[in-house]
Amino acid sequence: MKGALEKLTVHGFTSIKDLNDFKMGDLNVVIGANGAGKSNFIQIFRMLTAMTKKNLSKFILERGGSDNFLFNGPKVTPKIEMEFEFSSHSDCAIGPNFYRFELTPTADEVFLISEERKYSSTNWRSYGGPSVESRLYDERSEKSWNGQYNGVGHYVYESISNWMVYHFHDTSESSPMRRFEIVEDNYKLRGNAANIAPFLLSLKNSELYSEHYERIVHAVRLVIPFFDDFRLDVQKLGEAEKVRLSWNQKGSDFPMQPYHLSDGSIRFICLAAALLQPNPPSVIIIDEPELGMHPAAIAVLAELIQAAAHRTQVIAATQSPALIDQFGIDDIIVVNRENGASTFQRLKEEDFSVWLEDYSLGELWSKNLIHGGPVHE
Repeated sequence: MKGALEKLTVHGFTSIKDLNDFKMGDLNVVIGANGAGKSNFIQIFRMLTAMTKKNLSKFILERGGSDNFLFNGPKVTPKIEMEFEFSSHSDCAIGPNFYRFELTPTADEVFLISEERKYSSTNWRSYGGPSVESRLYDERSEKSWNGQYNGVGHYVYESISNWMVYHFHDTSESSPMRRFEIVEDNYKLRGNAANIAPFLLSLKNSELYSEHYERIVHAVRLVIPFFDDFRLDVQKLGEAEKVRLSWNQKGSDFPMQPYHLSDGSIRFICLAAALLQPNPPSVIIIDEPELGMHPAAIAVLAELIQAAAHRTQVIAATQSPALIDQFGIDDIIVVNRENGASTFQRLKEEDFSVWLEDYSLGELWSKNLIHGGPVHE
């Protein structure tokens, strides 16, 4: 896929001591015990998207400062190093693009970042001297050496800035996804689905994307049988026009409101919108999408994830054997802890072919035949 993440290398980031040239696929289902390092893996993507917005310092300080990100602290790990290989954005390109950086902590608990990028047939080039914020945004319009094509900096920025980490855990009565949002906030679905209503309204009213809206509605009906369609009534609140997730149930024209949806139902609506959106991010990252889901809903969710992986790269972290059962063994990445450090392994079918004759993939994990359970160090 154009701009997809092919490989990554990580040294010294939280629990990830050493991860070298780890290959990523179109679909990557990350499993592991609590505390193994799944969330730290997801944190890599959150940090880099913050870097594209020049928000690295804020991101680090809001999470306890630089020392919290160094493997076993600054006395053990003096710096963090990462390198990423991206697939070509162009059908005529002959090789991938690369981006790497070092994060060195300061006394103020922030990082100084040193960055480099390269094309497969060129040498590494620096983004400039160490700075407190990334220069990814500054290089978003970089041209090639002859000025005829977009440069590496442009493609690296386009890839990373289009990553989206979806985290739909907050489904409380006051959660953003249940509240009003201005109708203009509809360009792309936010990571917490705060703009789910204007996003769906935009698709519904679009001649170009109304078919995608109907696919979302169909998916929701599979999981919520009494659901008929979204209403998405626009209301004038002061100077702004706002909308929230109103809907109709079958056999009634009474306008149902967001508080009539269960936590699992509203979470599935957000997941369906994320996975069926017409212009998906270059990488979709979803943390524990199975929360609050009925087994029947999990099967539908897995189908949506698999379909999305044909259009974009998908990374999903889960602890659900029922969800794991829906995927191929080659899609699974197991995270374990060894001597306090996270390890990552992509499973191979030949290693489990005999077991899979009698057990499902989820059963193998539950029985700890796939070593992704708690480890006592």
